[in-house]
Amino acid sequence: MNDVLFLKPAFQTKMWGGQKLRTDFHYDIPSDTTGECWAISAHPHGPATIANGDFSGLTLAELWDQQPKLFGNPSGHVFPLLTKILDAAKILSVQVHPDDQYAQEHEHELGKTECWYVLSAEPGSYLIYGHNARDKAELKGLVNQGQWDQLLRKVYVKTGDFFFVPSGTLHAIGSGVVVLETQQSSDTTYRFYDFDRVDPATGKTRELHLQQSIDCTETPFVDQNQTPITTEYDHASITQLVDSTHFIVNKWQTNFGHLTLHHEVAPYTLASVVDGQGKLKINDQVYSITKGDHFIIPATTDEWTLDGNMTVIASEPK
Repeated sequence: MNDVLFLKPAFQTKMWGGQKLRTDFHYDIPSDTTGECWAISAHPHGPATIANGDFSGLTLAELWDQQPKLFGNPSGHVFPLLTKILDAAKILSVQVHPDDQYAQEHEHELGKTECWYVLSAEPGSYLIYGHNARDKAELKGLVNQGQWDQLLRKVYVKTGDFFFVPSGTLHAIGSGVVVLETQQSSDTTYRFYDFDRVDPATGKTRELHLQQSIDCTETPFVDQNQTPITTEYDHASITQLVDSTHFIVNKWQTNFGHLTLHHEVAPYTLASVVDGQGKLKINDQVYSITKGDHFIIPATTDEWTLDGNMTVIASEPK
């Protein structure tokens, strides 16, 4: 029985994607416009594959169905979270995601609350994060007038920033920004505004979902970012980035020190090495891990230790 599950990601080519998943993470990407690495995913649109041990070659979705013991015998039918890396060589569309109730009624899948840890940001890069409309009527009015600069809230970003993006939040990742995204396992996106761009693959503008977007957008916008809580250890730290309805996300940092860790709110833990390298120690097993590695600590493993000089973003579902 595996004491850790390493994953081989799936990749998505996007009109806004670039090459940083190759240059920064050394992945074998399918194109020069690769926008997304679905790193820990059981979603049918991009399932990750187990890369080690007894279950090598199975998709995460297959493992979820066949070996529920590894996940604490969950009651849910689908693996609840999805970890991605997004490379925005160009700005994404302004979009919004539905909550669970709307998504299940209209799309027959989970809603999509997400969050972003900024892995890199070129000078002057920004996000669209929220809006300035006081209510739905003002939102519709600014859309009808094409007053996008007045409507959309622009936030400049730097490496290491973190943003919580609940369902109902208008948002877009700007050009020159790479993020690690933790989200509910959903692929429902309503495109609100796309800068009148033409998709080179089709020669046409991309479909907008204006009515669904207005239905789902929370007004007025309320910034729900939480103040990170850091616990310091000897040459190491744990920072709680967000504790939300659907998941918790922590940053584990080792500065040539070590951290001994346990599951917090779920029987299993998702982890992504976003910088540096070191060792993962479980019982008498030692695994070398480095930037770009993604793994799950299953329910059958109670304790593990990180040793080295690295940053890991970890999440657990609720």
